[in-house]
Amino acid sequence: MTLEPLETAGLAVAFLGIALVYASVGFGGGSAYTALLALAGASPAAIPVVSLACNLVVAAGGALQFARRGHLGRLRVWPLLLASAPAAYLAGRYPLDPAAYLLLLGLALAAAAVLLWLRGAADDQAAPRPMPDRAAVGVGAGLGALSGLTGIGGGIYLSPLLMLRRWAAPREAAAAAAVFIAVNSLFGLAGQLTKPGARDHAALIVPLGLAVLLGGSVGSRLGAGVFAPSLVRRGTAALAALVAARLLARSVPLLLAGGVP
Repeated sequence: MTLEPLETAGLAVAFLGIALVYASVGFGGGSAYTALLALAGASPAAIPVVSLACNLVVAAGGALQFARRGHLGRLRVWPLLLASAPAAYLAGRYPLDPAAYLLLLGLALAAAAVLLWLRGAADDQAAPRPMPDRAAVGVGAGLGALSGLTGIGGGIYLSPLLMLRRWAAPREAAAAAAVFIAVNSLFGLAGQLTKPGARDHAALIVPLGLAVLLGGSVGSRLGAGVFAPSLVRRGTAALAALVAARLLARSVPLLLAGGVP
């Protein structure tokens, strides 16, 4: 489905605001972009391509800002990336029918809502402990595959997980999430672009990409301490839960009809 110019303009404004807020806490905003594109009626083929492109723009800028402030010094990010990058690329190449896509996306967003809500239970003041490399490889591969399939960069899962397991302090988790999102978005997007017709969405990527570039640049400079993390976390959880319920409801008739829209 092709979006009307006014719908695209409205999405651009919304994407700018999302990028600004998410970049301030190390996220790319992929789950919110995906949710809004789905609600706007964008085609299942366009959603992961556009979401991953916007994620890449925002997260790359955020990763640079966090790295400059020294928040990547202690945390070992490379085992996560070593496993996640190829998983995101291979999963991005895998074709999904509309019913399976909506079901997987709904479940992914529901999981994000739960994880973001539970993130508040982590003791932010507790001293972080090293993350075992074996666990990092497993987490990286799983989140990388999910990123490539759904167009969600994976940081929305990684950051809460790192804090709940006390593998990272909040700002370290935000820094790791930004790097993780940027790398997975790049490889996931490369996989998505191998699909037939995936490159036909440039008309949507350009205005939305410019919007998130502006919003992400401002947000990453403001930093995680400007916006209340609890407000961002719980607001995102509520949106993700609402859209997950809607997408899961839409997937049921498609599954019963054999995946035909």
